[in-house]
Amino acid sequence: MTIFKNTLLAIIGMLALVNVGFAQSPLIQNVYNREALSLNGDWNYIVDPYENGYYDYRRIPFDKYFNPANPGSGAYFANVKPAHKTDRVEYDFDLADKIKVPGSWSVEKEPLHWYEGTVWYQKDFIFEPTAGEKSILHFGAVNYEAEVYVNGIKVGTHVGGFTPFNFDVTEQLKAGDNFVVVKVDNTRKKDAVPTINTDWWNHGGITREVKLIQVPEVFVADYSIQLSKTQNNLIEGSVQLSEKAAGQSVHIAIPELKINKELTTNAEGKAEFAIKAKKITKWHVDKPYLYDVNLSAGQDVVSDRIGFRTIEVQGSDILLNGEKLYLRGICMHEENPIEGRRNYSLEDARMMFQWSKDLNANFVRLAHYPHNENMPRLADELGILLWEEIPVYWTIDWTNEETLANAKGQLTEMVQRDRNRASVIIWSMANETPVSEERNQFLKALVETTRSLDNSRLISAAMEVHGEEDGTKMISDPFGEYVDIMSFNQYHGWYGGDIEDFPNLKWAVKYNKPVVVSEWGAGAKYGYRADDQTIWSEDYQAYFYQKTLEGINNIPNLAGFTPWILADFRSPRRPLANIQDMWNRKGLISEGGFKKQAFFVLKDYYDQKEAKGNL
Repeated sequence: MTIFKNTLLAIIGMLALVNVGFAQSPLIQNVYNREALSLNGDWNYIVDPYENGYYDYRRIPFDKYFNPANPGSGAYFANVKPAHKTDRVEYDFDLADKIKVPGSWSVEKEPLHWYEGTVWYQKDFIFEPTAGEKSILHFGAVNYEAEVYVNGIKVGTHVGGFTPFNFDVTEQLKAGDNFVVVKVDNTRKKDAVPTINTDWWNHGGITREVKLIQVPEVFVADYSIQLSKTQNNLIEGSVQLSEKAAGQSVHIAIPELKINKELTTNAEGKAEFAIKAKKITKWHVDKPYLYDVNLSAGQDVVSDRIGFRTIEVQGSDILLNGEKLYLRGICMHEENPIEGRRNYSLEDARMMFQWSKDLNANFVRLAHYPHNENMPRLADELGILLWEEIPVYWTIDWTNEETLANAKGQLTEMVQRDRNRASVIIWSMANETPVSEERNQFLKALVETTRSLDNSRLISAAMEVHGEEDGTKMISDPFGEYVDIMSFNQYHGWYGGDIEDFPNLKWAVKYNKPVVVSEWGAGAKYGYRADDQTIWSEDYQAYFYQKTLEGINNIPNLAGFTPWILADFRSPRRPLANIQDMWNRKGLISEGGFKKQAFFVLKDYYDQKEAKGNL
């Protein structure tokens, strides 16, 4: 009888779900400047390690036969309440514990510190629809897989823990009381991006902001606006409307440049333009000038602040606005070391960038995944150059088509979100990946995807040193053929080798391109003082930096470097008691926010470098 009932319900459920798409809607540009209802704050949550709220006892997903008219009592996403004292419902979000959004259950809930699996998030909210408007439910990021339900109806899924996504929920919302449920799963998987093995904490949860955005029926969905690579007085780009139809009117205005132009969309709903302007003040690290840009289409008006600059390579040089650029850099994880959680707020971004400014860095590598949108937006204002990266990290499943599609999806979401940010100058495809033909083809496909989305920035990847020939360290990764900048990580004196030898090392780079040393460093416990030969001491770390800086300019074509790393960060790979305690200690700043001795060694070098005109 139960099997027959489930089959019947499956048929009814499938009919009820006809025309409901489970893929995400196209990503909306510039969500921070949209009318929105914030869904941040307290959410209810239920830990579900066996996924009882998703599967029945035969391991059949409730989604397969769910009927909103008769939801049953097992599916957590239905948020069912007992109607009678005889009703059996074995979950209740109203009685469940609370958790913060944005946030991480790994940090906020001590019993879940090591938990990897499914947690259900639920939030009630009141909504009053406006005629002629659409409602878009936007997530800054959920780590790692998300299945989203509104009022018991599945609206979509998303894979990838560091990029934004959204769904059109206009049809699912109603006037008055509503609820949203998100099934979050941070389980590490071999065929995922990243794969099982990483060197950072696997924070679980809805880790970035959630917004319910209101837009007109037809709205500005996406846009790309930049300075021409070949003409210094030409601003070019495109505007994509939500409605794919020809003949729609789009208006672009940049008041300070006296640009005020009407555009018309093609059959795909896109309007392309190239507009000449006089006396454009270019964005630069020394003068991060931003222009107010206003876009409108029908009832929709979107404003942004955009800097105009060029970035290119010429031989072994990186050129910003045609001038040679030296990258005084540092790497950074998206983690607030003082609170041990993922960064998500503007205040977090200000703290991290202020530390990089204290170091006199002009460049930050945002490792090893896309950071939250506050980072590039604030970097635009502060004049900090950025390297952005997707988590194609170490041992990805190179021959798996779904893994490649996953990587392309995260790459696309990163580029679409940040391609109007002047601070972003480098898109990175990967970090420390083993050389193989399968890997080369995988990464080459990512380069092609990137170029199709944005050809105005440089492409790189954090590669590795590939052995020695006649005592010379070789930078010869074949992927170097496809990138604009040869970047590599090296840890001579920490993972093998003697730091005393570093000033005398010889290097050879296969390709005549700019070189960035994307990682180097050593670990130290803040407050542990000894002599400069004692590992884990601040003194050894400072000495390591001194010796590396003595010899780093022996690397050919060097255009800068980003030592690893600005601040200590959590990592399950680092168990050494009383030293690491599950923290990677290569930071120049401790988890308490205190600067180690090596911080001042690097700052002194950068101060001298700047004083000498970066020569």
